[in-house]
Amino acid sequence: MKTGDVLPSLELPEISRTTLALYAGASGDHNPMHIDLDVARSGGMDDVFAHGMLSMAYLGRLLTNYVPQERIRTYSVRFASITPLHATPTCTGTVTKVEDGLAHLDIAVTLSDGTVTLRGDAVVAA
Repeated sequence: MKTGDVLPSLELPEISRTTLALYAGASGDHNPMHIDLDVARSGGMDDVFAHGMLSMAYLGRLLTNYVPQERIRTYSVRFASITPLHATPTCTGTVTKVEDGLAHLDIAVTLSDGTVTLRGDAVVAA
């Protein structure tokens, strides 16, 4: 692992209503903005949209595809934009520095139109 290394990207399938319903059931997050069209519209949205934590989970998968879970030291994100229904997220990461046996990563979730929905960073044992 060295500075400039790019993690293999993780391309996810299209976010569907089924994806959102399954995530709601698995996570216990039944916020109706994510699963009920009428509630989403009453909140000014065109349709339901993905849970931010779903995208964070996808980034977690990017990390555990790169290193075993026990090597992850820190992981944080900033939510930048919503993930609309039918979006196809892609998770990416780059090693920004390696020192003292730790690799620092910049990670992100980006949609096919270039919208970045999450930006984050992680530190993993190198």
